[in-house]
Amino acid sequence: MHLSHRYIASLFLTAALAAPVAIMAPPAPQGSRPAQVRVSDKQHKDYHNWDDNENRAWGQYLTDNHKNPHEFSKANKREQSKYWNYRHSIQTTTRKVTTSDKET
Repeated sequence: MHLSHRYIASLFLTAALAAPVAIMAPPAPQGSRPAQVRVSDKQHKDYHNWDDNENRAWGQYLTDNHKNPHEFSKANKREQSKYWNYRHSIQTTTRKVTTSDKET
């Protein structure tokens, strides 16, 4: 009888030690969205979220500059810097029209 109490007590101790590990499981990804990738633009001192829109802009930049298609991460620092200059120039020339800009 004394042996069975030890056995049960060891099972409870094991369960108590294992419970926090089971609770700390990594969270499941929400929906089918991939992890967010942020890319540093050191010259302009900001970050950009690399998503489908940025990927399209990268492809357009390569086409406009007659370059072979390749991933941004494979580009050298000089080419990446030129790309961020290109992106910032596009953002300043294609600003949004607000209601105050429209003639009434």
